[in-house]
Amino acid sequence: MLFRVIAFSLLLLAVPSTRGQDILSDALPDKAPKPTGSNFESAWLDLRQTAAANSKPQATPDWVEAVSIVPSTTAPGVAAQTVFRIRLNRPKADFQVLFFRLFFDDKPEQKPRLIAWDESGTVVMQSGPLGSGINLPTSESIMVPMVGVSTIDVEVPGDGKTIRGAYLDWMASAEVLHPISAEHRDLIPEPFAAMSPLHAPVQDSERLGTVTASLAPETIRIGASVEQGAAFQFGLESQPLMALLSFEVASPNIESPPEVFVNGESVGVVALTMPDLADPAYRGEAASLVRPMRFQYTGWLRAQKLVPAANLKVGTNDVLIIGGAGTPASAIRATQIQLKYLWDKTDYQLQTDR
Repeated sequence: MLFRVIAFSLLLLAVPSTRGQDILSDALPDKAPKPTGSNFESAWLDLRQTAAANSKPQATPDWVEAVSIVPSTTAPGVAAQTVFRIRLNRPKADFQVLFFRLFFDDKPEQKPRLIAWDESGTVVMQSGPLGSGINLPTSESIMVPMVGVSTIDVEVPGDGKTIRGAYLDWMASAEVLHPISAEHRDLIPEPFAAMSPLHAPVQDSERLGTVTASLAPETIRIGASVEQGAAFQFGLESQPLMALLSFEVASPNIESPPEVFVNGESVGVVALTMPDLADPAYRGEAASLVRPMRFQYTGWLRAQKLVPAANLKVGTNDVLIIGGAGTPASAIRATQIQLKYLWDKTDYQLQTDR
């Protein structure tokens, strides 16, 4: 029987919003002249509040009309907020859904949210607070219904310096076929994504001789030392042929993936499923002009590790996941394990020594 040993929950609180007038801010990069024939292109918006002298104009497609910072009025006892206002228009009438991916530093007391408005100032859509409060650079995606919407606000407590940028793209619909016997999966592909998000199973399941079980669906912070690792225990009634450990990891250094220990012995680092290198979530870090730049992925990546049967035993097994060398802080979620057993339809070949 499998069971979890680490679990905690996250509380997300709604925050009331205020709306002010558009004010163009010199703290945001100016917009460059529109490129020719750019109506249907995606848009990258640099929302970092850099000094004007260091800013370069950013090119955006015609459907991005303006980007501004809106001052937020504060009431006594209410913390100040910063609002990034993005004015948009639909380039085609049948473009009804906008993919909006926000890049930000995920601080517990400064969770952003999105608010979509129409021209009359009526709220059309409002997200909950984004992020898990894990104090790491990250990104989250939202599908925004755009019929009637002219403005999207990114509202965040504080001075807004936790907001780094936004990637926008229009979504088109298409018929998707999927096997009816397979578990539910997110079938909406995100730009640059290599795989759909990983979900921990609610209950243990068995299929074609393979048992799938959740170790911890929750988000757990990890560091690069044993003391900062995420520890799990699970019981086995019989030894499997092999096991596959899977989870998602936040903000990893891509050249130094997390390491896995099973029953006190290292089984090596995990394999990361990497998105397209054009993904804006790749963030470079340069210690000097001489050393090569290292990259961190400011989002969630799929991580997997095959565990040899020899490292497992009947009874209680211990698994420890630590961050990669040189990774000061990271986090994992949706941690699960698959155990493959011999069953009556297993396809195998018996080879004898010659």
